[in-house]
Amino acid sequence: MIAPRIYETPRALVGQEGTQLGPTDWLMINQSRVDGFAEVTGDHQWIHVDVERAKNGPFGGTIAHGYLTMSLVNYFLPHLLEVRGFAHAVNIGCDRLRFLAPVKVGARIHAVGEIVGVEDVKGAIQSVVRVTVEIEGGGKPACIVDTISRYFLKDT
Repeated sequence: MIAPRIYETPRALVGQEGTQLGPTDWLMINQSRVDGFAEVTGDHQWIHVDVERAKNGPFGGTIAHGYLTMSLVNYFLPHLLEVRGFAHAVNIGCDRLRFLAPVKVGARIHAVGEIVGVEDVKGAIQSVVRVTVEIEGGGKPACIVDTISRYFLKDT
């Protein structure tokens, strides 16, 4: 794993567009993680949770929910970059979410990132980091999403 890129202050992000981040370590997607996500979200579709039925399904086994894969971006982000020296930070949301390939249970995924936007907003620096979740040995990424974070500046 490459250590996360560290920015000592939110202002240090300014001008960093195009900076490549990662990759992170690999994360195994197991059935218990998928089942747990199904339990929390109420999405018990058989392609995710019925191991026997899914063997004869379109993917040859169970697959992770797309939204499970996307939610793991939150797990990967601190492994891609670390911003310090702010009063508080919030997740503003996501743009351009795409699911490009299913993640089969038993597969390993990791993330790479790119800083695609940084702007000054009232009292804060807002960044857009494009996170690509890759499947080990896969031809296409599992998902790509632009994450939006806002780092509120400390009073000086």
